[in-house]
Amino acid sequence: MAELARRAGIAKSTLSQLESGAGNPSVETLWALGAALEVPFSRLVDPPRPHVRVIRAGEGPVTYAERADYAATLLASCPPGARRDIYRITAEPGEPRISDPHIPGSVEHLVLGAGRALVGPVEAPVELGPGDYVTYPGDALHVFEALAPGTAAVIVMEHV
Repeated sequence: MAELARRAGIAKSTLSQLESGAGNPSVETLWALGAALEVPFSRLVDPPRPHVRVIRAGEGPVTYAERADYAATLLASCPPGARRDIYRITAEPGEPRISDPHIPGSVEHLVLGAGRALVGPVEAPVELGPGDYVTYPGDALHVFEALAPGTAAVIVMEHV
């Protein structure tokens, strides 16, 4: 447990609380654990599901950022052997969501559905409007910053 906490950059006491079911991890904590375990984030949060699945707006497993007004709803995780996860993102202007690098070889594909946002590598994000698409390395520090109220997007994460 100490080694996992060290690799994830989280306190051993935090990991112990999560293991006992007493903690409520943020999206940052879950991403850090996924990277340390070299497993996609979705494997940590996706419950078992039937073959046909409908997720209505406002439903699904949601994780929230600690500092940004940013919520990620897992829509589909990759089954064994596949290498992609799909998320619906909602965000409001304010603190940007800075994401630590994901597992090596990860690539993110994002389509903005509503609002405006700065998205991509921290050193060179691009501004997107509704319908715009961007792809960027997910295994490098990256950002999602809502520039308008009601900003929403869909992210497809590839894990190679």
